[in-house]
Amino acid sequence: MKVESTQKNLSVKRVFHIIELMAKDKGSMRLQDISTQLGLSASTVLRFLNSLIESKYARQDPETLKYSLTMKFCHIGYLVNSQFSIREVVRPFLVELAEKCQESASLATEQDDMVIYADVVDGPDNILQTLQRIGKRAPLHTTGVGKSLLLNFNKKRLNHLIDKEGLVALTKNTITTKDALFVELETIQSRGYAIDDEECEEGVRCIAAPIRNYTGKIVASISVSGPVSRMTLKKMDIIREHVIAASTKISQQLGFE
Repeated sequence: MKVESTQKNLSVKRVFHIIELMAKDKGSMRLQDISTQLGLSASTVLRFLNSLIESKYARQDPETLKYSLTMKFCHIGYLVNSQFSIREVVRPFLVELAEKCQESASLATEQDDMVIYADVVDGPDNILQTLQRIGKRAPLHTTGVGKSLLLNFNKKRLNHLIDKEGLVALTKNTITTKDALFVELETIQSRGYAIDDEECEEGVRCIAAPIRNYTGKIVASISVSGPVSRMTLKKMDIIREHVIAASTKISQQLGFE
């Protein structure tokens, strides 16, 4: 029974490998190309392709004899997406971050050109209760999560946002010039995380990292925040690794490679 179960699991993995390979290819594929790239025999690949064709997930062009996936996968994707809640996916990671870092952990998204906090797990002393409440909003350029979300904006959209909303100063550390914001976003893009050094609230620092979906789009951001008395440079180095690791795992669950 164990050998049979192992063989079934291997077969399922091979089917998914075929699907993933065909999905990444820009056109239809020959049987031999699929076989060669996956290191499987042509007969094995053909058997799996025929099963996909019978289930309407793949088709073979009668003229070229090449194989391609069908739009049925789009329908499955739509059904999965309709059941999806990013808050449910992220919540366990926030709980783990708050426990590991002994600070508050948050999930935020962008709505109407503002940061909106979708979920918060408090730190041990519940000290950060002013901004980070579920449903609370803040200007994108003033927070670590907001600056992470701004990576989605091209220069035209950024310029429009700045012209419309301005770069309001919430503290003496808030970024208030367009040039400084562009430099900051380039830095965040290259290192993979953002820092809020008392830019939104005096006495509070945070480290944030973006969450990407299967298309590569940033759909949310997570952060760990704490008072400057505890969020020393040494502690921030440690927290940074935890936040990046969590954002990477969440993104992988959303299909980002």
